[in-house]
Amino acid sequence: MTRFFNTFTRRKEEFVPLQKGFVRLYSCGPTTYFYAHIGNYRAYCFADLLRRYLEWKGFKTLHVMNITDVDDKTIRESSKAGKSLKDYTEVYNQAFFADLHTLNIVPAHYYPKATEHVDDMLTIIQELIAHNKAYKSEDGSVYFKIDSFKDYGKLSGLKMADLQAGASGRVKKDEYSKESASDFVLWKAYSPEDGDVFWETRVGKGRPGWHIECSAMSTRYLGYSFDIHTGGVDLIFPHHENEIAQSEGASKKKFVNYWLHNEHLLVDGKKMSKSLGNFYTLRDLLSKGFDPLAVRYALIATHYRSQLNFTFDVVHAAEKTLSGLQDFLSHLKDDAVVAGKEKDGQIAAALARQLEKTKADFTAALDDDLDVANALASVFELQHAVNKALDEKAVSRVLATKIAAFFWNDFNSIFGVLKKQAAEKVPVEVQKLVEEREAARKSKDFKKSDALREQIKALGYAVDDTEKGARVKKA
Repeated sequence: MTRFFNTFTRRKEEFVPLQKGFVRLYSCGPTTYFYAHIGNYRAYCFADLLRRYLEWKGFKTLHVMNITDVDDKTIRESSKAGKSLKDYTEVYNQAFFADLHTLNIVPAHYYPKATEHVDDMLTIIQELIAHNKAYKSEDGSVYFKIDSFKDYGKLSGLKMADLQAGASGRVKKDEYSKESASDFVLWKAYSPEDGDVFWETRVGKGRPGWHIECSAMSTRYLGYSFDIHTGGVDLIFPHHENEIAQSEGASKKKFVNYWLHNEHLLVDGKKMSKSLGNFYTLRDLLSKGFDPLAVRYALIATHYRSQLNFTFDVVHAAEKTLSGLQDFLSHLKDDAVVAGKEKDGQIAAALARQLEKTKADFTAALDDDLDVANALASVFELQHAVNKALDEKAVSRVLATKIAAFFWNDFNSIFGVLKKQAAEKVPVEVQKLVEEREAARKSKDFKKSDALREQIKALGYAVDDTEKGARVKKA
């Protein structure tokens, strides 16, 4: 049984999709005014882990992730740069897609842009006005009346008594704190600060507020009601709270059944900030030489509802872990035997039982609100046991194939951190040095053998000595 922690109910619940075998999933995507940072990518990697898990469980999915290409930030930054909104945001749109590919994130089925769905937003706004849940202010902007929606505040835990309503409590900015909770803007009347960013529409000249964008894009592709909505905890209020109010206020239907939120990412124990010098984009980390799959692993190896303290040491440890897994799979392929002896047969039988136990433990952990810590623990326990059995020459080729299938078809299908290993062609120069070193080892000239190992290392390769001879790999 799959269970998720639902932010709305504040408890773990059995997951039952609206349509049997089919999951409709929406994830809040980037605001393309700059390169997305690693805190953003924790959210996107979590959404990817969730989707991979659901598909591994046999569900079909429809995944939508929006792109916010018009809001206060994009208008402000494009104006500073002296570029049109479209030209400015497109640079970061493409950078975002490149980063997704680099982090091995499965593409969403749709990436709708806010600027392409203004008509959908206007339809919702007009419904809200018709239902007396929104009103036009003196300057022509349209606001949502929070006191018209009795469930306002339930996602975030705010009480209506703590909120301001009406003209005295209006907020026109896209982002604001809990202290500013109030009637929020759906449509912003044109002001000179917007420059050439505006639409001439049936509700007036202006542009959409941030919150209405996600309601329009999610319902456009997923319907008035859908299964799962993901995002960071920083979006619970006001963004997701407002999404619920305006979506349900317009449709009269339940908006989302399960709200899944990932916790904050800290860097060196502090909130990420350019002023503290701990603000990193994916490009910053790649420029320091980090493996992108190690960055991915570092972002998903901690439970999504726990704060993640991101450090360079964490990424180095992730690189070491993944390198060990890749080497393990290579040894499993190369060191499996045709058959074991009677003693070794007992070891192999125990290992086969452990493989089945690992599959069960791995599944049970992920079924429990994506408990990655226990899922990974079961994987590494199996890895350790298999390595011992390989040393005993107790892993048959048949069993090795089954173990490898678990790592590729189960573990990696969900975590997406392993690289398929194609047969690597070792340069002639390196191969010649390896052969010379093997000859030196056989003649017990270990000084020469060590010197040749260093020459091989200087060329970017490493040598592992096995009973079958030297195994060469990229360092």
